[in-house]
Amino acid sequence: MTTQRPATLEAEGIETNGSYTNGIRATAEYVSEALYWEKYYDISDGGYEWNNGQLEEIPVTDYAKYMMYLWFVDVLRDFLHVYPLARIVGLELGFRMALPTKTTIRKPDLGVVLHTNPIPLGDHHRTYRGIFDICVESLSDGSQSDVDRDAIIKRAEYAAAGVQEYYLLDERGIETQFYGLSRRGLYEPLPQVDGVVHSRVLPGFQFRVADLYDKPAAGQMMADPVYSDFIAPLLRAERQRAEEAEARAEAERQRVEQSEARAESERRRAEQSEARAAEYASLLRAAGLLPPD
Repeated sequence: MTTQRPATLEAEGIETNGSYTNGIRATAEYVSEALYWEKYYDISDGGYEWNNGQLEEIPVTDYAKYMMYLWFVDVLRDFLHVYPLARIVGLELGFRMALPTKTTIRKPDLGVVLHTNPIPLGDHHRTYRGIFDICVESLSDGSQSDVDRDAIIKRAEYAAAGVQEYYLLDERGIETQFYGLSRRGLYEPLPQVDGVVHSRVLPGFQFRVADLYDKPAAGQMMADPVYSDFIAPLLRAERQRAEEAEARAEAERQRVEQSEARAESERRRAEQSEARAAEYASLLRAAGLLPPD
């Protein structure tokens, strides 16, 4: 497959010979790891991963893939809100894997770092210096090579590096899979009961595979036993906060109304006092006890 080489690579004087290596968007010439960190890791014009000396361009997504990914992330965030066991991060934050046969730097679509991980994820880290406990990839399906990179190459890399679980989300419903690391250091599918995946890394985190495509709303999941343990408490807390805010607003409204009523009462009393004073003055003047106006 021949494709126009990325302008950003050409600008740096790195030749790609007008094509991608093995059909994957990668440079044909060696790029050192030091140069990758210096020039390409946080490049603003697109994104690149580094595979043992080759730059690999991160493929673009589409709306359908993004909405599936977003639904999954929302469910995971809700779970971690109720059970704060880990931190999650995306936005092309990468990590380095020194593997037996090569070294790679990958930027998973989502990384999960347990609080028990020996290397914590800092607030301002621009790379993760350890190994993610869970990696999530939204499958790139622009070409078969893109599919193979997520479904085969990265799966092997993540397993060899010790990533405990790997989730592959495929909006087409073909390659969607959820792996856990076995004792032999190989990935095996996570257990499913009635189509529900159960995480080993995050005890209690579970989701129905079909829901990745149906994307039920939080209100629907609140009554679903698959999610009610962590969606319901969150919704109840949100509703309680909303009810408390509404109660505070109502109390403030009543306070304002009472204040306005007191002010109106004071105004009427003042008017009545003025009227009585005017009446007394009129009587005194009529009796000659006050000079005329």
